[in-house]
Amino acid sequence: MCHDKVDASSTLFGSTNALLQSAADAGSSSADGASSEASLRVDEGGVAAESAAADMAKLQSRNYRLTVTSNSTESFVEPLASPSANRQASVSTGLSQLPTLSNRGLAYGDGFFTTMRVDKGQICWQAKHLQRIRTHAQALSLALDHALLTQLQAVLSEHARQLGLGVMKLIVTRVPQSIRGYGFTDLETGSDCEYWLQVSPDAPNVSSSVMTESASLTLPDATEVQMQMPIKASCLTSKIACLPSLLAGLKTLNRLDSVMASAELQRCKSASPLNPPTEGLVKDMGGDWVEGTMSNVFYRLKDSQHAHKGHWYTPPITRSGVAGVMRSVIIEGFADSEKPVIERYLTDKDLPHITQMFFCNAVRGVMPVAQLALDENMLLGLLPIDSESLTAVIT
Repeated sequence: MCHDKVDASSTLFGSTNALLQSAADAGSSSADGASSEASLRVDEGGVAAESAAADMAKLQSRNYRLTVTSNSTESFVEPLASPSANRQASVSTGLSQLPTLSNRGLAYGDGFFTTMRVDKGQICWQAKHLQRIRTHAQALSLALDHALLTQLQAVLSEHARQLGLGVMKLIVTRVPQSIRGYGFTDLETGSDCEYWLQVSPDAPNVSSSVMTESASLTLPDATEVQMQMPIKASCLTSKIACLPSLLAGLKTLNRLDSVMASAELQRCKSASPLNPPTEGLVKDMGGDWVEGTMSNVFYRLKDSQHAHKGHWYTPPITRSGVAGVMRSVIIEGFADSEKPVIERYLTDKDLPHITQMFFCNAVRGVMPVAQLALDENMLLGLLPIDSESLTAVIT
């Protein structure tokens, strides 16, 4: 179930069909060195990935490398000038390549990523993902001008069409620099990028309900979002970092704190094989609960304990956490209602007063929490979530 509102972020990238046609036409000319235009090259490779399907069959996950080139020469060190208004970006197909030790994403986490669910050949919430790509590139001083963004959209749309059903993960990194160490040449147009795309027919460890229309949740603005079966969640002891305002909310490649939190969640699963948690709630270094290991979180409190009756809360993403695609969809879905979502940190004192909670991300949709393990000895039962209860006042 994919729903995208037509807005400025979706129309900015122009027509996809014409660009895909020009991409196909440009393939042979770029390969033989005849092209002098800036291009976005696709390098294809395949790796075997274990499917989460019941039969455990091995499905093929395909990896692609998209590289900016100019005058038929790859530009890995010297930044590439932005294409002029009368020059078109194009796509050609070449041999597969692996990241080298000079890749700044591998060496420093210098880049960002976005993970997209694909259903019926379309990228779900495509406009939101494109908006993330654009804003993250601007924040990190990466050069993604209109021509390259338009072509990138065309490439992603074409892969989604061929995939049909599954998950795509796009990684964008800064190209290697002539400056030694962490530094980079800070040009007004930004640094050139390397693009890495993984296309998976199925998302590992994601239940089939994510990829079907068997369950949905209708937001106050009539937007429908995917909803999974209720889950158990655990409060973890791991904490994520507080970040400078420039980086807070970005989905950068620096995710070691989330890696360690996810490792703790796996230990919780092993310790409770009969009723394992699906997600873990984590604090930041400021001491407040801010998100899940792989998702954002929304919650409601007993109305007798708080003045905002019937409102949903979500922790702010001003010092830590990720400003998720689905988080944005849900906040916008409540924006014009009588009870808009309120950004508010979740504290230790709030935990016993939670009545409803759900986690969410762009791949899994909404994950209602039926049980929240506050610690090893205390399990909090929560009320179910459906479209009607989203705006109901709970006393």
